[in-house]
Amino acid sequence: MSENLKIDPYGFREYDARWLYKKDINDLGITNLGKGLGTQIINHTKKNNPRIIVGHDYRSYSEQIKKALKKGLLSTGCYVEDIGLSLSPMVYFAQFNLNADAIAMITASHNENGWTGVKMGIKKGLTHAPEEMRELKEITLSEKFINGKGKEKEIKDFKEIYKENLINKNKIKKKIKAVVACGNGTAGIFAPDVLRGIGCDVIELDCNLDWKFPKYNPNPEDLKMLNEIAKIVKENKADIGFGFDGDGDRVGIIDDKGNEIFSDKIGLLIARNLSKSYKNSKFVVDVKSTGLYTNDKVLNENQCETIYWKTGHSHIKRKVHLEKALAGFEKSGHFFFNEPLGFGYDDGINSAIQVCHLLNNQNKKISEIINELPKTFQSPTMAPYCKDEEKYKVVDNLIKEIEKIKENKITIDGQKIDNTLTVNGIRFSLEDGSWGLIRASSNKPSLVVVTESPTSNERKIEIFKFIDDMLQKTGKIGDYDQKI
Repeated sequence: MSENLKIDPYGFREYDARWLYKKDINDLGITNLGKGLGTQIINHTKKNNPRIIVGHDYRSYSEQIKKALKKGLLSTGCYVEDIGLSLSPMVYFAQFNLNADAIAMITASHNENGWTGVKMGIKKGLTHAPEEMRELKEITLSEKFINGKGKEKEIKDFKEIYKENLINKNKIKKKIKAVVACGNGTAGIFAPDVLRGIGCDVIELDCNLDWKFPKYNPNPEDLKMLNEIAKIVKENKADIGFGFDGDGDRVGIIDDKGNEIFSDKIGLLIARNLSKSYKNSKFVVDVKSTGLYTNDKVLNENQCETIYWKTGHSHIKRKVHLEKALAGFEKSGHFFFNEPLGFGYDDGINSAIQVCHLLNNQNKKISEIINELPKTFQSPTMAPYCKDEEKYKVVDNLIKEIEKIKENKITIDGQKIDNTLTVNGIRFSLEDGSWGLIRASSNKPSLVVVTESPTSNERKIEIFKFIDDMLQKTGKIGDYDQKI
């Protein structure tokens, strides 16, 4: 390796790549990543000149990174089609619309400024899975690159094609007053136009592009962002508030009273709505999602099945694809709609549109519709710091401890552990349906902790205290990003 090449191996995550730019990766490192990705695409597609769609988000350095990545792709023989400033779902859509072989989107989504990353995919509608990321890492770090001669072309105004595709098939009759918040991220030049286009009365909040993110990161799980949306919803007597993340593949929802509705519950409302027209369907949800899907009366009446699966947009997307599920819902706000509702990838704007259809079809406020669900007390997603090289070991040890607690019938807040699910960390459920989750974050040096109780807020807190106590005893945990 040449002396000035910088590429931290830890940047290769479970289903995308993320680094602190200049500190953990430099332009040469990005170019090598492009060479690695180009080589991988050629190996998979068996084509000398596969066509790859490339887009970037609105960070100050994203265009520079895209240039370095394209240089690597072109050197392997890839034909690059650059669609410019994009959302991740716009890049996914472009692969279908332009019938390309692969995609690469330059984004670190909602990560703090300084971070960069790439979301990649070869099979249409799917992003890299862990085995493809391992393969990419191996090709890139060992520099086993194919040499070829690529070509590049710029595709102008593709964002209009993407917007029109969403608008044309989703017109609504009801005038829904919607607060559309983008946290100064890239969704600001897409979401207001699309929602206005389908017939909403849009109130914009932080939709001007500002890569410094002056108020907060564009992250619909961030309480600061949600509180701001709630304030504007109440001031304007709006019907709903939508908060989009940095690259537009996720959405957060605030009801007409200014309360946050966690995305897993919005998912359940959408699933209920769809189950009436699509009986015997399957839905996939991630392990951070509410336990309400399991025994939901509407889903049961319509013979629908819900599968709990690994957290992470790539995992849920693939499971939806594999199970031929109608839709998938992730608690972080990634929603996936399969044929005939969509192409299977996550698009925050399309998710917001589905919520608008829900309101359009019922003569009720969103707060009334949500009240039809059984009440549960849910924690936000909490992330205590834990080193990348230690987090998986910490979780493995906790799985063993919790399995022992279950075996020995030790109680948590007077409740025995009823069952455990270990597809992704450990999710343990108590006799009353309360549950707690501990897993390793796939894109940050941290763990992820979530708790929920259908019984009481106190029980939700007690489960968190039980988890936190176990974590503190490991001596491997730093500060939380937020806590209940």
